[in-house]
Amino acid sequence: MTIENAPDVKIDYPRIQDDVRGVRYGEVLAIYHRDGRFEAEVFGTQFLNDCPQELWETLDAEKIAADMGAIMVKLNGPRYWLLDGMGQKNYSLEPVMRDFNGIEMRRIAVVDLGESPANAPYTEKYVNREVVFFFDAGKPVYELVNPDGLAYVLQARCVAVDPMMDEDALMTLGDRLDMPEGWTYRVRILEEELIIDTTQSVATVLQDEFENSYTLPQ
Repeated sequence: MTIENAPDVKIDYPRIQDDVRGVRYGEVLAIYHRDGRFEAEVFGTQFLNDCPQELWETLDAEKIAADMGAIMVKLNGPRYWLLDGMGQKNYSLEPVMRDFNGIEMRRIAVVDLGESPANAPYTEKYVNREVVFFFDAGKPVYELVNPDGLAYVLQARCVAVDPMMDEDALMTLGDRLDMPEGWTYRVRILEEELIIDTTQSVATVLQDEFENSYTLPQ
């Protein structure tokens, strides 16, 4: 028997990593044109190392693209998590490890870029990342809300565009954003734990003009 619309059924999502908020990481996005569409293979330092700045500054995107046979490479970060815990990671992607000038990274996701590799602010992209994000009750969340009322939760702040983008700066970030008409930015304290599970679905993400990354709760 199938039970529909049963809100009292609670799924227990185990955490594999706690105390994630504020942890630093960096990513290399290798962009390819495949089957008439663009996609990015995402390599990240998450839980391998803290993306040392002195090594990050030595990365050459054009050289990495040539080495990987990619159309182009985007150096994505450094970034700092705004979530509090991370749950099970599925591994349908073949595990691939790479060393980028001394920074060890793992392939963690594939992003569907559609028919254009451009990543315009406030534009949805779709990421196969297969992970659970936890945002704890009593903690602040920072959200972009579109004209339809959908709230995208800030998952990571970026210091590549504005090196002063610390968590305190997020409180008034809305005053600095050039959002599309009808969009708003808000800060709120969670009354209960927020869980975003993309282990069985593709994640919907977007960025603002400071390259801060937001995710849509499933």
